[in-house]
Amino acid sequence: MPEALKARGGAAPALRNEDRPAEGYSYRDYLSWGEDVRCELIDGIPHMMAGPSMWHQRVAGEIYRQLGNWLEGKACMALIAPFDVRLFPEDDDSDKVVVQPDVFVVCDREKLSDGKACKGAPDFAVEVASAGSAKKDFVTKRILYEKAGVREYWVVDDEEVYTYALSPDGRYLETAHALAEDTEIGVAALPGCRIGFRNIIRQALGA
Repeated sequence: MPEALKARGGAAPALRNEDRPAEGYSYRDYLSWGEDVRCELIDGIPHMMAGPSMWHQRVAGEIYRQLGNWLEGKACMALIAPFDVRLFPEDDDSDKVVVQPDVFVVCDREKLSDGKACKGAPDFAVEVASAGSAKKDFVTKRILYEKAGVREYWVVDDEEVYTYALSPDGRYLETAHALAEDTEIGVAALPGCRIGFRNIIRQALGA
């Protein structure tokens, strides 16, 4: 484990630049830090993750519930954070990107064969944005998911749902949907699946 993490009992808000190898950390390093350290690894740089808010948990939980119900008996599987996704896996564990989407769907079960991580791009990923995560969700992760070939990516904030569908040329096409009780959005990567936001809005209002 890096010295900066040891010094803080494995719960550092960030790693000191002087502790970081010049080439950045790898998935192999990431595994050595243990389960008590919750972070994502982006281009070899660890990004510590704060505990989610109740709003975040309700949104992610409701989307996961609807996906799980719709996928019952189907080949694809819905998963919810924390679970690692290695977007660009290497056989020697030298890859430097490990993310934990709030909710995601994997249709190729072989990617989950080691039981520890998804090795490769999921088919569908959802991030619930907060003030602290918005830049990472809308910019950094969007770029990574697009590059990795995640077929569809959603970012949900407290006013809108932004959907990004992969076009034939490998670029994301963005669509914004107002977040309201009657909002229902189809998942292009899962034909026939639609996610409704009525329960999410009611929970947000305390109803």
